[in-house]
Amino acid sequence: METTPVPWRNTTHDWAGTVDHAHLAEVRSDPAVFAPGGSGHLILEVIAYAADEAEDRGSGRCTVTLHPDGSVSVADDGRGTDTRLDARGRPVKKPVMATKDLRFFDRPGAQTLPDGHPRRGMSVVAALSEWLVHTNRRADGAWTQRYERGVPVTDLTAVTDRGTTGSTGSTGTTVRFRPCAELRTASLSPEAFERPWPRLTVEVRDLRTG
Repeated sequence: METTPVPWRNTTHDWAGTVDHAHLAEVRSDPAVFAPGGSGHLILEVIAYAADEAEDRGSGRCTVTLHPDGSVSVADDGRGTDTRLDARGRPVKKPVMATKDLRFFDRPGAQTLPDGHPRRGMSVVAALSEWLVHTNRRADGAWTQRYERGVPVTDLTAVTDRGTTGSTGSTGTTVRFRPCAELRTASLSPEAFERPWPRLTVEVRDLRTG
């Protein structure tokens, strides 16, 4: 007999939830509100999670790569996102890209990002990207998952490479995403991403031509 999944809830997401289509639609309906300044704001949203870990651990490193196809990848050397299992020991699809971050949508006084705009979390990045690939590496395993406009289109897929590109550790998270066309901008200043984080060292690699 199949058992009921464990109803987790923590400080960031409702882990018992699946895809919050209404939330994603709300974000997509007003990009100017949720991503003021375009793709640069989305990059800051992703870096902020690496900065959280760096603050907790005392230091951290992160690499932002601007790709020729208009996509951006952010790779850090953190612990990676915890993998939750249901009552039968099966990995649960992670809702971190498809549901709102409770710290920033449900609570007043949300954190402000270095661009001066409110932090909203990874669901904003996913919802406002044509596609997003989240690769998570932990000491106990590694997996990847693809999203399109915020909705997961693959299951969790195991990966054998547990090392984060550019780091010496075996754990970390890489998020690669392609912002929707209306948010892609030609001018992205590396200084906007490198300087504002007190305990996180950010390197920017610009692989775009021209």
